[in-house]
Amino acid sequence: MTEKVKGPASYFPSIEAKYGQPVRYWLDMIATRDGAHMETVNWLKSEHGLGHGHANALVAHYRAEAMRTKP
Repeated sequence: MTEKVKGPASYFPSIEAKYGQPVRYWLDMIATRDGAHMETVNWLKSEHGLGHGHANALVAHYRAEAMRTKP
């Protein structure tokens, strides 16, 4: 039995389908930013046309991943 994906990653298949780019593309774009969470969400929405939920999921995942890999 496959475990159901939860949290921000549960949005990834629909993000890739809707916007035509792999999730890594968006995470790499977010890595170029140094703004606060909502600033980055708003940037993804205004500059790249992402919906709020998708933008928020990507930023939340990026920040959680960054915290796990921080020395």
